[in-house]
Amino acid sequence: MRITLAALTVAAFTALPALADLPDLEGREVVVVTENAYPPLQFVEPGTGEAVGWEYDAMAEIASRLNFTPVIENSSWDAMIPAVSEGQYDIGMTGITIREDRAEVVDFSDPYMRSEMFMLVRADETRFDDATSFAAFEDGLAAAQPGTTPFYVTVYDVLDGDEANPRIKLFETFGAGVQALRSGDVDLVLTDGTAGQGYVDANPDTFKLTGDALGSEDFGFIFPKGSDLVEPVNAAIAEMHADGTIDALNKKWFLDYKMGQ
Repeated sequence: MRITLAALTVAAFTALPALADLPDLEGREVVVVTENAYPPLQFVEPGTGEAVGWEYDAMAEIASRLNFTPVIENSSWDAMIPAVSEGQYDIGMTGITIREDRAEVVDFSDPYMRSEMFMLVRADETRFDDATSFAAFEDGLAAAQPGTTPFYVTVYDVLDGDEANPRIKLFETFGAGVQALRSGDVDLVLTDGTAGQGYVDANPDTFKLTGDALGSEDFGFIFPKGSDLVEPVNAAIAEMHADGTIDALNKKWFLDYKMGQ
């Protein structure tokens, strides 16, 4: 699916004056790839079928400040980083954790968000309530996407470090893993607290977060190595942190927005 962000309203986030002169990209088209499976960062809204979320609003705002035309395309998570690395897309966004191994094949923006990793479980789960008790629950199954931070946290911080551990069930998308949790095919999905809380808020009788945070991670946009977009996007992110736009987006999507309402 290919859509533009021209129709998104960004006026609410541009009321404050710019803090510095930003580069003018003269309306150039920038192809942005996302997964649409990571609420509230980006997802397909129930009922409307519209792709929305924190990252959509942020990208529209960045495009407005830098004067470029974003065109959105969709990809699975496991194909996204290689595709951006090969130059198929100009920017990737799907709550991508900034990591040194990934930085070997793509360039990252500066962080736009920091999040903590939590355990998402069914609301009636009583067999375990933290990483230690889940590890001891030998029949417990965890959903993960290959190559993601939750996958490595599951392997190394929750289980035994064996990437072939049969207790880890791999899914192409984060949303598919959550659906498997809902249906009882797995018992745990590791997620950052913001996305997990989005599912809990939308389905309080179905899901809950349990246990303490298992670590923190910084999110960034990704680019092909050497992209001339990195510096302008970083300048826009810095301005958005400074003028309150990031805080406004956080309030809109993590506090005010109620999925399905």
